[in-house]
Amino acid sequence: MILPAGAWLLLILPPFLSSGLHSALLALVLIGTVLAAVHHAEAIAHKTGEPYGTLILAVAVTVIEVSLILSLMLAAGPDAATLARDTVFAAVMIILTGLTGLCLLVGAARHKEQEFGREGVSAALVTLTAITALALILPNYTTTIKGPVYSVPQLIFVAIVSLVLYATFVLVQTVRHREYFLVEESADDQAATHAAPAAGGNLVVSLLLLVIALIAVVLLAKKLSPVIETMVANAGAPKSLVGIIIAAVILLPEGLAAVKAARANKLQTSLNLALGSALASIGLTIPAVAVASLAVGLPVTLGLDAKSMVLLVLSLFTISISFGTGRTTIMQGTVLLVLFAVYLFTTIFP
Repeated sequence: MILPAGAWLLLILPPFLSSGLHSALLALVLIGTVLAAVHHAEAIAHKTGEPYGTLILAVAVTVIEVSLILSLMLAAGPDAATLARDTVFAAVMIILTGLTGLCLLVGAARHKEQEFGREGVSAALVTLTAITALALILPNYTTTIKGPVYSVPQLIFVAIVSLVLYATFVLVQTVRHREYFLVEESADDQAATHAAPAAGGNLVVSLLLLVIALIAVVLLAKKLSPVIETMVANAGAPKSLVGIIIAAVILLPEGLAAVKAARANKLQTSLNLALGSALASIGLTIPAVAVASLAVGLPVTLGLDAKSMVLLVLSLFTISISFGTGRTTIMQGTVLLVLFAVYLFTTIFP
């Protein structure tokens, strides 16, 4: 409770330190607020049970992410035509290769081999593959309008399809086939892997504190973004690196929770978080951006360049093969992390 409150004080009060020290303080408080968000998310998961806990965190972070993207688009106008595409692509690649690879490596390093339910992971991957292809690849090959953009009817249709696919996945995850996403654990395991119920066991208070912490994380990230942009520009790196850094900061709460679950030998929970976050990120962001674009007349470019399409397809193909047996080792984690390193390297040195 203290860290999110401190974050909001820093956001409200005028700077009282030099520029460099103030930015450093913002970064430290940002990290602390991320840890607070993870705690409250785990408390909610402990009270509601899986997969509702991971779903709440994924949707909450994505709603805040969408709000940040839309606010930046409205502020920048036509210059932000590729902002949604770059942010969504960065989030998907970070989750598919970086976060998932780290979870598999950390889990395998401690437990050698881990198991998970193939049915739930398969449902997530087939949905994610369809949405990413429709949103980020198909625009390059439509002919109504030249370039990596959709016409108005096409954009509306893809937005509706994305919502239908994501809503169907949530129905499968929480109602129709909830058992695919569950992991059996004893009372001792639950005590060891989840935070204790917070705020007197009041679910509403825990959820409120999670939202407060997540909003503070995004606002702090937005406040730090000019500093990050300056650092990236001074280093001579491409501007797209800024989107990766911001996406990584926003995904920190989910990332820390997923890695902690994998280390505790709860790989199913870890994958629920990672893949669910990727699905929520693209399944909710694309429709929201489409509505905003049509409402205010802002252009939106969704199609990826050839290099990015190759990396996206390779990542989806690799992760699908990795999860084909229902068991993972350090091999799968290493391969995915190498792909993440390639993604970062080719972003900095295109």
